[in-house]
Amino acid sequence: MIRIVVADDQPLIRSGLAMLLDSADDIEIVAEAGDGAEAVARAAELQPDLVLMDVRMPVMDGVEATRRITADGFGADPDAPVKVLVLTTYHVDDTVVAALRAGASGFMLKDAAPAELLAAVRAVAAGEAWLQPAVARGLLAEFAARPEPRAPERALLDRLTPREQEVLVLIAEGLTNGEIAARLVVGEVTVKTHVGRLLMKLELRDRVHAVIAAYEYGLVVPGVRAANGVDRPPP
Repeated sequence: MIRIVVADDQPLIRSGLAMLLDSADDIEIVAEAGDGAEAVARAAELQPDLVLMDVRMPVMDGVEATRRITADGFGADPDAPVKVLVLTTYHVDDTVVAALRAGASGFMLKDAAPAELLAAVRAVAAGEAWLQPAVARGLLAEFAARPEPRAPERALLDRLTPREQEVLVLIAEGLTNGEIAARLVVGEVTVKTHVGRLLMKLELRDRVHAVIAAYEYGLVVPGVRAANGVDRPPP
């Protein structure tokens, strides 16, 4: 059973989300919260599997709440961290990017279909990341507007092999492991190995943060494409 706290400052939306999720056989809503501070308190008290977090709330916004919930040492069981799935009406802006950097494992738009929300909740609760295609496009546009990489962290890319860098670029495109395997003509197990190693080397939490890293480090430059169709920085 996936135990969830729903955090949204609009009672009607919060109740609707809770009713939708609670109707699934494998999901239980353990609490609702009307602001970020309450979300943090309920997460600490109840240790849910996941907090569905609105990014803009009073008292404490979703970014700070996410940062506190995903911080090292939060919660009773370090081997079962509480995960955060951000839910918002905004496609991508500085606040949403900040929430992902703060430790959120996924980002959903409030106009998503119910089936997609359920799929996202199950994926994030299982330890995976979730990024809608519309969100990936929004991230691309966000970093296209400020393409300079973060110089200090770019040195981390030297830890990656050429193949791992190639896999990172394909992750930034939004491809699944299966799609990456087909693109590179390798086995899916091989791709999983590459993904695990590049996340470890770059000290990243999951694929969502790999997408952010690919754009921020300058490995991917929007609008510049390599011969194989993958976005690449110019030489």
